[in-house]
Amino acid sequence: MKDQKTEGIKYDNLVVQGARYKTTFTPKFKNRKIWKAQNPNLIFTFIPGTIIEILVQPGQNVKEGETLIILEAMKMHNRVIMPFDEEVVKINVQPKDIVSLKVPMIEVRPK
Repeated sequence: MKDQKTEGIKYDNLVVQGARYKTTFTPKFKNRKIWKAQNPNLIFTFIPGTIIEILVQPGQNVKEGETLIILEAMKMHNRVIMPFDEEVVKINVQPKDIVSLKVPMIEVRPK
């Protein structure tokens, strides 16, 4: 005998670590912004501010821990540091540029 409360409900599939579940989604969940991974070959701003100095050039090989850019935010100079060994391909900002959050500043490629 079917439960009258669940009769006529359309269930959606939800996969969590390979396990499939049947459930219903709220409208908020259905209309959410889908997450997508960022391009690992782009260095983004982590805070809005002003570009003070660019310490690298296109074609330059940069090692992990080297400073790429000095970014002023809230009257403080913040160093943008290279997270891994790469080659700088393109610089998308210039000194005195005012940048907002998550602006791609530098394009890199693996060596």
